[in-house]
Amino acid sequence: MCAEYTTFGLAPAMRAGGVRTDGGHRVHRDFVDFVVDGRPLLFRLSDLDAVSPLASDVPPAIFTAQVRSLLLESPAPLPGGRYVVYGCPECEDLACGAVTAVIRQDGEDVVWADFAWQTGETADLALNGYPGIGPFRFRGAEYRAALATLLDPPDRAPRPRVLLIGARAAVLAGLAAALRTIGIGADIARDAHRVPAEELRGYGAVVFGRDTPERERTAVLRAFADARVPVARVDGLAPVVPVLVAQIEHALDRSPAGQRRLTGLTAGPGHAEIEVTSACRVTLTAYRLDRLSRTRTRDLLDEVLPPGRHRLALDPKAVRGRSFLVARTATSVLATAVTPEAAH
Repeated sequence: MCAEYTTFGLAPAMRAGGVRTDGGHRVHRDFVDFVVDGRPLLFRLSDLDAVSPLASDVPPAIFTAQVRSLLLESPAPLPGGRYVVYGCPECEDLACGAVTAVIRQDGEDVVWADFAWQTGETADLALNGYPGIGPFRFRGAEYRAALATLLDPPDRAPRPRVLLIGARAAVLAGLAAALRTIGIGADIARDAHRVPAEELRGYGAVVFGRDTPERERTAVLRAFADARVPVARVDGLAPVVPVLVAQIEHALDRSPAGQRRLTGLTAGPGHAEIEVTSACRVTLTAYRLDRLSRTRTRDLLDEVLPPGRHRLALDPKAVRGRSFLVARTATSVLATAVTPEAAH
């Protein structure tokens, strides 16, 4: 028996949704990720946009079936004792591709091995295997205890929902429509006066438009505090829907701060700095408001970056005037304003 054990745990994670100015979008997904030796397993796959089978928006019966399957209480869903570890976040169809692994019991232990990228009934380890990942040997008691907590949780994570506060009806309506498209519920109001606590508990974030006076923001936050409802505050950077969506996605991220891939985004004079904790694909997009308040968009980066802090030069034409940057990985997103000095 192998004496090398790997710790097993679970942690909330998010596939960051988003919208593009051309009308395209990415669906928001909340899921439970596998934490191996204190680090999300997904982070070992640098260029993968995927979610685990333990997604919060699947029906309870299917969610429970997935947990029991990982507990080896039912036969493996794929030939060769293989299980889907990460799948397509949009449709979860195996034809789109999935990361699978052989999961088996070895005495009291549970072993995950032979990780592979799979698009059909069988996996070709020689062609699509992940030789640098696994095998992992977990202590059976630790493994089963972690998964068992999902069978009868205190309450399943509700569908994400946000409250939009502001006076610019057209911007708020466009933002609400975009959020609903990617799977985030949104309601629009001028304030939270006399809103029952039961309703306030349904919101994970409250978003304030730039035109909302500070006294009104304080009153709304006091209403949540009086109802003993913790809520994330989002102060909108600009009337640009993709930027606001990015801010909201960041506010709704429930993953532990120490287990996030994208941890920093700043824009200084002539450059931007991005910080990531593991190798991952990063996109960086600039949004600029022209003199007629029209949004101009420029894609600045789309590549896999190694862990660390990265300094990128900014094209002055892409960030002149009122400009904003949005950085994304598959699981994280950050937005920031470009300071006037950075535009020259």
